[in-house]
Amino acid sequence: MDVYHILFTVEYFLRLICVRRPWHYATSFYGVVDLLAVIPTYLSLFVAGTQSMIVIRALRLLRVFRVFKVVRFLGEMKSMIDALRATRIKIAVFLFTVVTLALIMGTTMYVIEGDDNGFTSIPRGFYWAIVTITTVGYGDVAPKTALGQAVASVAMVLGYSLIIIPTGIFAMELIKLSRNKPTTQVCPECSREGHDADAVCCKYCGGKLN
Repeated sequence: MDVYHILFTVEYFLRLICVRRPWHYATSFYGVVDLLAVIPTYLSLFVAGTQSMIVIRALRLLRVFRVFKVVRFLGEMKSMIDALRATRIKIAVFLFTVVTLALIMGTTMYVIEGDDNGFTSIPRGFYWAIVTITTVGYGDVAPKTALGQAVASVAMVLGYSLIIIPTGIFAMELIKLSRNKPTTQVCPECSREGHDADAVCCKYCGGKLN
């Protein structure tokens, strides 16, 4: 452990002491980033092999965005995260549907092709269906019969059709968020961001914004 690590640790605890609400800072995005940057240094003293986790310190580079006043990039990243959160149920339902279709097609191919053509089990057929629907197509397992190739054709066309669905869901949510885009102004009371451009008070704690 060198002086740099010690100074960074001291700086983290000084932040906790100086802010009005230490817990809010500790659980905020930048607070978690600072904590993750400190943990690997001390974890490597007790657990062998954890030195590689020091790469987590690269997260501290995210603070450069704030230092050099380019927080608009972080704002765009936050918009993407918010869009993912808002669409998580729809996307989860979509993925469940895809997995169900893949299971049905994989089982069908196992029945049609059998062991002789490489479909030795239902999980093997399910693997083929996933690879085909996602348009990866490794080619390590392929149908040989005419009926099996017909099912494969349906799976491939279905794969191309399904690509646009999650993209459209995510894009629509981004459009909704961009219509009422929050600022990156930080509340001096709770250190949270995401306030409206014309906000006077924090919508989380009620504190007055600068």
